[in-house]
Amino acid sequence: MRITIKVKPNARETKIEPLGGNVYKVSVKEPPKESRANYAVLEALAEYFDVGISHVRIVSGLTAKNKIVEII
Repeated sequence: MRITIKVKPNARETKIEPLGGNVYKVSVKEPPKESRANYAVLEALAEYFDVGISHVRIVSGLTAKNKIVEII
């Protein structure tokens, strides 16, 4: 399954909000430096969809706020 996410780094809390269809807003506490926010996004999505972190990967948008993520 592929989803589109909008990432908000440096948020007060980590949370995931469905925006409709396969689009989600993912807020994470970590800053967007040294891929810390990306890793936090993967962890949050793995927990939200109840899969292991190895089943979640960023397909597109590694350095952008809008990303396409694949969940296997």
